Amino acid sequence: MTATKIFAKWASWGPRLQSVLRIAAAIMFMLAGARKLFNWPAGDPTGGGSVKLLSQLGAAGVLETFGGGLLALGLFARPVAFLLSGEMAVAYFQVHLPRSIWPVLNGGMAAALYCFIWLYISAVGAGPWSLDAWRAKRRAPAPAPVA
Repeated sequence: MTATKIFAKWASWGPRLQSVLRIAAAIMFMLAGARKLFNWPAGDPTGGGSVKLLSQLGAAGVLETFGGGLLALGLFARPVAFLLSGEMAVAYFQVHLPRSIWPVLNGGMAAALYCFIWLYISAVGAGPWSLDAWRAKRRAPAPAPVA
């Protein structure tokens, strides 16, 4: 097999790897939300137990846990990803940027990366391994019979 064929074969995996990126990022995102809401798998980042649900951190936990769940399934991926991208932009500018302009110094690398990953998913969709793709196939009209 020539290098050109190998690269072409690898490129054909792009849509599937788009789904893999979405699923892996969503599961990690859900863990951040579960930590805020349920102190799971480790204690709350504020150090005082689970966050108050009607607080900004509580709202972030709800978005991360349940929005991340929808993204892991690939359900309503475009609008959910757009919403979560905005959440991560707010988190970065409100919490991390005042500490330093450099993400590696201000603790905002994850927020910045999630912001751009979710923005990408909002533009391109969930990929072929998603409930959105399954729903689109079910709604597609059947081909007309050939006479």
